[in-house]
Amino acid sequence: MTSNAPWPQHDPAAGHRYGHRPLLPQQANPTWLGHVQPDHYLAAPANSARAVSTVIPPAATAGRSSAGVIGLVAGGGFLAFASLFLVLPYLLGSTGVTGFVVGFIASLVPLGAVLLAVYVIDRWEPEPKRLLLFAFLWGAAVSISVTMLIQPFFSLAAQPPVGMDYQTFAVTVQAPVVEEFAKSLGLLLLLVLARKHFDGPVDGVVFAFTIAGGFAFTENILYFGRAIAESSTPGADFAVVFFLRGVMSPFAHAIFTGTTGPILGFAARRWHRGMSVVAFAVGLVPAMLLHSTWNSMGRDFLVQYIVVQVPIFVLAVVVIVLLRVAENRLTRQRLQEYSAAGWFTPPEVEMLATASGRRSAVRWAKQFGRGPQMKAFLVAATRLAFIRQRILSGRDVPVHQLDEHHQLAEIVARRDAMLR
Repeated sequence: MTSNAPWPQHDPAAGHRYGHRPLLPQQANPTWLGHVQPDHYLAAPANSARAVSTVIPPAATAGRSSAGVIGLVAGGGFLAFASLFLVLPYLLGSTGVTGFVVGFIASLVPLGAVLLAVYVIDRWEPEPKRLLLFAFLWGAAVSISVTMLIQPFFSLAAQPPVGMDYQTFAVTVQAPVVEEFAKSLGLLLLLVLARKHFDGPVDGVVFAFTIAGGFAFTENILYFGRAIAESSTPGADFAVVFFLRGVMSPFAHAIFTGTTGPILGFAARRWHRGMSVVAFAVGLVPAMLLHSTWNSMGRDFLVQYIVVQVPIFVLAVVVIVLLRVAENRLTRQRLQEYSAAGWFTPPEVEMLATASGRRSAVRWAKQFGRGPQMKAFLVAATRLAFIRQRILSGRDVPVHQLDEHHQLAEIVARRDAMLR
């Protein structure tokens, strides 16, 4: 194994480092997910240091947090804390102490199912835990309080159409519109203030599922607790409500908001603020429609559940799998471009580009007590691939090239530290 020479000076505007490279369209665009316009394609910066060899990376260097991310997390924490003064009294007043405690514990079951799905989807390029915490707190507290504050104004501004009673209107129109707006507002904040970590549609799914999981968690406390507090047969009623919400539909809210997340993720690939606002408005439409369809199911609930909701759930799983496969292929292509420029060896690219290769690498590294370091290396390389994809989008190129510079320097430092 050989070490690298000191990091060469990098000028993001230097044309001799970033020139156009004639690649066949199928090479530059391995999938529909990361399509690159020919005029936007830039070759990866060449590694002018000595050749690299495959190494086990050393301990990861501390991550850098942008002011936007720090402000987002701090502001989100404050809003979540403030929301508790509105949400907690409402929950306790509706469920009583016993209902609240039982509802809280029971709600952990469907929440665990959603968070497990988030973990599986997010394994390829894990999002920062602080942002996932923000997403959960937004869903569990802030979006609930936003819903509670907006609903009275919505009731005044919008009236049921002729022939529809207010209860039906509230369930099928008001709730979907207000709740999906409140949840997706957190997604928009993540995209605007933490766009460095919002790389594409899969990230949108991860954040959307986390927000929706938090929202459903609090809502389930209310429904489970009410089944106990307001019933003459609390055990039987609680069992029915838990089966309907905790067993048959733990992913309902996740699927609703999960349609908004990928749309915002595609907007992140072609970043500018105007596109984000448009994507937010467009993404709300399918989420509200799915939510309204779900709330509209009545006496023939079981039939509609089997005929409509189960296929929608299966379709959601298929879409997520296809997004993940496309993202894996995109990672391979972008890392191959860095390999051609001298930053990775071909075996490393093969290791980094497949789930099986990554698992094998981590197992091997654990034999030498370097499992955490290998995981950090995998994450760093994947982030580098997505930084390159942002460069090739043609927007804010100098900014993303600076991110690329930092990420490449981090990988070089890890190699050098390993060889000391």
